[in-house]
Formats: sequence, structure tokens, C-alpha cells
Amino acid sequence: MVTHTAARTPEAADVSPGAQSTSTPVDVYRTRLAQRSQIEPRPHNTVWGSMGNPGPLSAPELRHYADRGYHTETNILSDADIADCLREVESITERLGDDDRVIRESSSGQVRSLFAVHQLSDVIAEICSRETIAGVARQILDDDVTIHQSRINLKPGFAGGPFYWHSDFETWHAEDGMPAPRALSVSLALTPNHTTNGPLMIIPGSHRRFVSCVGETPDDYHRESLTSYRPPFGTPEEEDVASLADELGIDTITGPAGSALYFDSNCMHASGGNITPFPRSNLFVVFNAKSNALQAPFGGTEPRPDHLAHR
Repeated sequence: MVTHTAARTPEAADVSPGAQSTSTPVDVYRTRLAQRSQIEPRPHNTVWGSMGNPGPLSAPELRHYADRGYHTETNILSDADIADCLREVESITERLGDDDRVIRESSSGQVRSLFAVHQLSDVIAEICSRETIAGVARQILDDDVTIHQSRINLKPGFAGGPFYWHSDFETWHAEDGMPAPRALSVSLALTPNHTTNGPLMIIPGSHRRFVSCVGETPDDYHRESLTSYRPPFGTPEEEDVASLADELGIDTITGPAGSALYFDSNCMHASGGNITPFPRSNLFVVFNAKSNALQAPFGGTEPRPDHLAHR
């Protein structure tokens, strides 16, 4: 998988050994603030346990993940796996119709995301359970893992919409009750991810900062947040994104179909729209450490539906 770097490599990460407790007496990730955002150092490690954790990744690969917040691999899915997943997308879409698990582009009506796909497809569930996927999560998080969320994001040619800058953990903490960023996402490319068809962009090293967001989140807001280019809540301030990007740069993650991107839950990331003729479709599976079980949402709202945050 090719990575294009737009600025300097960030300073060395805090990767001291020893898993840290996720039970803290106070909320150290305060967000959805009343007046202004803040950027605070992250008090938790990225690689939990030690760089000697057994698993698919080598110690140098774990250190790179701890430093930049992500790791890439090619040839994680076979051509047969990819064909099976794309067939499942068609089957699930036809079967669900206008179900809440189907999110459509507000402009074109084309499918933007399908949620809970590991529950809707035995084929996808088997892929998510593989050692090259779930095993990497267990190694990095130093724990048994559960699936917090699974989805397929689709960006059809000429019609795929963008996803604005955000940290997943900020949302999962505020709206789902995830205590600490002891979670990660695996993005599996079902089509080539080119520089031109809306690939993921990551600010490397941003996972070591927690960027809070402004504004009390209304109840029943989740569907609007999934269809909006720039959601009004849970979105960082432009000056905060600019500050991180000026300091750390922006990496554009590309690669052939079958590639995998493993990235920390607190990475600041986004993707542009797709106006090329070439579709960009990715299977995402989010793993949460078993010891990091969801609590009441820290933002004070009702928990989101199960297909967005499996409890």
C-alpha cells in the first residue's frame, strides 16, 4: 500500500510498556464542550502491553503503528474474498431496502454506507475473524476484542460523497460511552484506492492528541451525522485541524484491492468525494478491547442504536 506524505514525520510517540487501566475516576476525554475546543495530550498508550506482544505484526511494525497511528498491508484479501464481499453488498442492499442500516447519499440517493455487515453476512463475519484482521487488533490492544461496529463505505464513480475530518474515538466516547481509545479500525479495500477517487487521509501522529468538539449533541442526531458532509456536532474546529496538519502533515492512504489499513481510534482522518469514474469501496471493522466495554455515553445522550455501537 502506497502512502504519500505531505509534511515531516512527527516526534517519537509515547509507547512505554504496560497496559493501562481504562477505569478512571474522572473523564479525561471531555468533549462536546459549551464554548471552545481544546487539544490535549492523550494519557493512554497506542500499543497496549509491550512491543513484544505476540501476533501477526513485528516489533518494528508495532513501533511504526505507535508512532504514526496506523499500519498498512497488501494482499490481506484474495480476489475471491473481494468478489464475495461485493456480492454480499448487493444482496444486503436488496434485502434491507430502506432499513436504518442502509445510509444513502443525500444528493443522489445511492448507498453511502451499510452498517452491521458482519451480522448480516456469514461471509463477512468469517473475514473479520481472521488472524490477519482480528489477530492484529488483539495484538495491538493486548486483550480479547469485540466488534464495536462494522460497515461498508461505498463511493460510486461520479457520486461518492466526502467524509469530513473527525476522530472516531471522540464520537464513540461522547455518543457510545467508550471509556478509552483502546480500539482500532481495519479498513479493507474492495476496490483500488487511488489518490484521485476519495482515499482516506490521516494526520500522522494526531492519535496522540485528543481534540474535543463544541456543542451539546441533541438526541436522535445519529442519522443526520451519517448523511451530512460536515456534521454540526462531533466535528473538530477548522483551526484545530489546520494546527495539527501544519505540524504533522497529511498522509494519503492508497493501495490495490485487497489491501488493509489498521488505524488507531483517535486518528484525525477524512476523505474527499469521488468524481472519478472509478468506485472506491472499503469494508471497515472496528475492534474494541473487551476490558474497554461501553458505558453510558459521556456526552449525556441516549446510546446510539446497536447497529452503530454493538453492546
